[in-house]
Amino acid sequence: MSQPKPATEKSPYYDIAQKYGVDIDFRPFIKVESLSAKEFRQQKVAILDYTAIVFTSRHAIDHFFHICAEMRVTIPETMKYFCVTEAIALYIQKYVQYRKRKIFFGSTGKFEDLLPTIVKHKNEKYLVPMSDIHTDEIKSMMDKYKLQHTEAVMYRTVSNEFADDEPFDYDMVIFFSPAGVASLQKNFPNFAQGEMKIASFGGATAQAIRDASFRLDLEAPTAQTPSMTAALDHYLKENQKEK
Repeated sequence: MSQPKPATEKSPYYDIAQKYGVDIDFRPFIKVESLSAKEFRQQKVAILDYTAIVFTSRHAIDHFFHICAEMRVTIPETMKYFCVTEAIALYIQKYVQYRKRKIFFGSTGKFEDLLPTIVKHKNEKYLVPMSDIHTDEIKSMMDKYKLQHTEAVMYRTVSNEFADDEPFDYDMVIFFSPAGVASLQKNFPNFAQGEMKIASFGGATAQAIRDASFRLDLEAPTAQTPSMTAALDHYLKENQKEK
């Protein structure tokens, strides 16, 4: 599993491991790190010029406030926050007193569902913290409604290094991002898939696997399996029947 180990033992991945008698290792292929203050300044973005921040993930929150701290920027209590989910909105209280802030959130996790709320506050000047790997989807949507906004790269995704003697003899590897696939190629330039199964979550990840000329054996989400745990459970159930 190319992502961090779950925070609690209640993860459905542990239920799957017990149910089918399989071992699941959590080995992140990538990590996310903040840009330095020097790197951020090169974008010529003055954070305090903005009256609202759009957060699309917890990573965006962590690295936004990390850069603010490094640059000794104090965010005013009048700042408004727009988040794609309530869970992301609640995460802000790690850095500020939630009840004193003007915080808005969407219900589905899709930016397009948060957009109507943003449009209601069309006079705000929006800053959107982003990863170095992103699409222009948010920019295009905000441009459509002539909203004042700037997208600023505040964090980046980099490959985790594998030790030379670290075993890589799995029956299946599950990827959750194109960056994870790139990390596999970087760490194992002579990697041959052979009988190893490769699974993906998300369309972009699936495409990255195909672009790398690997065989994609399991893809999620689908109408039948909307999550990776559902897809893995279904795959193992069918595989068990065949055996």
